[in-house]
Amino acid sequence: MILLDGKKVSEDIKNEITAEVVKMKANGEKVPHLAAVIVGNDGASLTYVRSKVKACERVGFESTLVKMPSTTSETELLKKIKELNENDDIDGFIVQLPLPKQIDTQKVLMAVDPSKDVDGFHPENFGKMALDMSTFIPATPFGILELLERYNVDTAGKHTVVIGRSHIVGRPMSILMGRKGFPGNSTVTLTHSHTKNINQITSQADIIITALGVPNYLKAEMVKDDVVVIDVGITRVADETTEKGYRITGDVDFENVSKKASYITPVPGGVGPMTIAMLLKNTLLAREQKRMKNS
Repeated sequence: MILLDGKKVSEDIKNEITAEVVKMKANGEKVPHLAAVIVGNDGASLTYVRSKVKACERVGFESTLVKMPSTTSETELLKKIKELNENDDIDGFIVQLPLPKQIDTQKVLMAVDPSKDVDGFHPENFGKMALDMSTFIPATPFGILELLERYNVDTAGKHTVVIGRSHIVGRPMSILMGRKGFPGNSTVTLTHSHTKNINQITSQADIIITALGVPNYLKAEMVKDDVVVIDVGITRVADETTEKGYRITGDVDFENVSKKASYITPVPGGVGPMTIAMLLKNTLLAREQKRMKNS
């Protein structure tokens, strides 16, 4: 069993990006600038956004954190997005989800300029991804592709089962794993809460990507020998034996499934760190595209 070490790979990627930034500075060029907008005080979101800002510092990017109160109206948020769209200094920005209930998420994502949408959530970017065109791939799916590529996991002709159909992970992964090229060229089954006999489907899978958010959902009896398992789930489970009073658990019963797997991602330290690394990569790409357009 080989561990797909997202922590290590994300560090490699950050080192590669840092080297690019050093070159830019040496040439007197503007370094990439990522902004993040957060509305309200959701604990997990704040932690995540702070780690994005820290990652920017680590690679030498400029970063801006825009904090807005939970009482912010949709109009106020859309006004802020318009400002960021028009601010030539900012190469890419993200709006941290979830948003408070008075705000229409879809409306907000639609308002982001597709050329600055480093989260890859805008319908224009999602559509380009579905059509195999060059675009921003959502950071978590992008991170999964990068892990598979760097560990040279064979995907061609394989049966990939995706569990979960969210727009952020499940749906894009089902498209990307079936695309031409590597990683891709696999035959994809997308499963969800209405799928019948899911155990039967997962037990035939060569590759399983699970993004369900149900702790220890995927059990050893649901998988075959030598399966490749990508666990995107991150859930806080109460655990009195730990200092924090909880532990982070994935969708996979790691202890038992890992005994059968050929490759598997740990939680934490698997897909999570990759997401932030790929967000940085998308920001670098956004800056590059803007430079090409202006040259």
